[in-house]
Amino acid sequence: MTIHDEIVRRRTFAIISHPDAGKTTLTEKFLLYGGAVQLAGSVRARKNQRATTSDWMELEKQRGISVSSTVLQFDYRGFAINLLDTPGHKDFSEDTYRVLTAVDGVIMVIDAGKGIESQTRKLFEICRHRGVPIFTFMNKLDRPTKDPLGLLDELESVLGISAYPVNWPLGTGFEFRGVYDRRVNEVHLFETNSGGAYRAPVYMTALSDESVEQAVGHHAYTASTAEIKVLDAAGSAFDAEAVLAGTLTPVFFGSASNNFGVQMLLDAFLDHSSPPRPRLATCGLVEPERTEFSGFVFKIQANMDPRHRDRIAFIRVCSGRFQRDMSVHHVRTGRKVRLSSSHKLFARDRETVDEAFPGDIIGLVGHAEFRIGDTLTEDPAIHYVGIPRFAPECFGFLHPDSAAQFKRFRGGMEQLLQEGVVQSLVLDESSRNVMLLAAVGPLQFDVVRYRLESEYGAGSRLEPAPWEVLRWVDPEFAEESWKSLLMPPGATKATDSAGLRVLLFASAWQVQYFASKYPEIALSDVPYCDRVGLVY
Repeated sequence: MTIHDEIVRRRTFAIISHPDAGKTTLTEKFLLYGGAVQLAGSVRARKNQRATTSDWMELEKQRGISVSSTVLQFDYRGFAINLLDTPGHKDFSEDTYRVLTAVDGVIMVIDAGKGIESQTRKLFEICRHRGVPIFTFMNKLDRPTKDPLGLLDELESVLGISAYPVNWPLGTGFEFRGVYDRRVNEVHLFETNSGGAYRAPVYMTALSDESVEQAVGHHAYTASTAEIKVLDAAGSAFDAEAVLAGTLTPVFFGSASNNFGVQMLLDAFLDHSSPPRPRLATCGLVEPERTEFSGFVFKIQANMDPRHRDRIAFIRVCSGRFQRDMSVHHVRTGRKVRLSSSHKLFARDRETVDEAFPGDIIGLVGHAEFRIGDTLTEDPAIHYVGIPRFAPECFGFLHPDSAAQFKRFRGGMEQLLQEGVVQSLVLDESSRNVMLLAAVGPLQFDVVRYRLESEYGAGSRLEPAPWEVLRWVDPEFAEESWKSLLMPPGATKATDSAGLRVLLFASAWQVQYFASKYPEIALSDVPYCDRVGLVY
């Protein structure tokens, strides 16, 4: 194949949702239908069952949630698929947001019984800001749900995006038996099997077939056919260009746990989503077919496999052809580096990869000098922008359990800080030689302590800090004025890991008070280097 052919067949996407909407379950079912696994696991599997493929960390298996992004790569229908399974838990939005910079499309999973929830709205806004195509899956139709027409209206009124239902449910809850494919006027009737461990048997026929009403029931059949007529008469038409522009979302109904509608969603997504798209750099848009190889680091993870105890930098290939052992420019340091230990990834499993193309995610082992946001390229003029950091809301001082463990504690924290699990701050004029950590949510502190203990043999204890709000200060603010700045009681000055000045406040009210007292000081909830498009 030519490079053009390789680019066109690639799809790199993530699945986003509010916690417990079914995101990781849908991920597992994509692997089942894509042939990547033979038996789908359950997130809350019994002890004698296998764990979910994408949840590889022991903490994830214990709690039944995803706390770390995972890369899953497989081939299906001639497409090379890069699926990034992201944490759904609200405390891990920072990792999720970073992953969304590496994808070309998303599938948004919504619990049809609850509708659009807070975390879904936040993730949606990130995607809309970047113009990422969004496909919507209304999940859990086998349980009591909201009115399907009401769910469509909620998409348009709450999220402000036009919706086109590609299929329509025939019944909901206990009456849910299948979906009507509006594109080809065909009904898909499903049969349950072994808790969704295998592909669901499907019977396809016309909507007018008597067997459909018999399978669904007279009441559900009558209601569904009436709704379909309303959609055909008043609904908007499918617009492929609007989908790629992120202004129209195709909507699918189904049940991931029972495999109802999963293959229809996967096939339609691959047909209508975008192959790798141009990426913004300081030199302008970089096209995927540009000759020179380039990519950026969007995630760093250590100790994915206890047998290796190594460090992987996840790279999104943006242009050109990656070849193992090639030498590239590390833009942040200005040095040349050789990329010799490159891997294709499937959760924590890996295999050596000799070449990769735009859209692919590769793992580079070693390279302690790499940081999140770093650009690797054959053309030093390319410097990618837009890897975000977010204002933390939880703060705490982390202490080692004993002085004897300090060396392991320090080494483990250096690694975890490089991964971006939490942020570190240095308080101005503080006599305490204790690490101040900052996180988007408190569960991140639990992960830090768990990984310090399990991966580095260093116990720790967390001392909560009194602050709740962090704001970055305009770098143009004079150093002399900064030193003499009088802070409200309970607030303090600090510096982040990038050397940027920050202010810590005990409450949102305190922020407002400070802003009214010092209107000349510009504050921001994102770093100023992010605001001007620089990558640090």
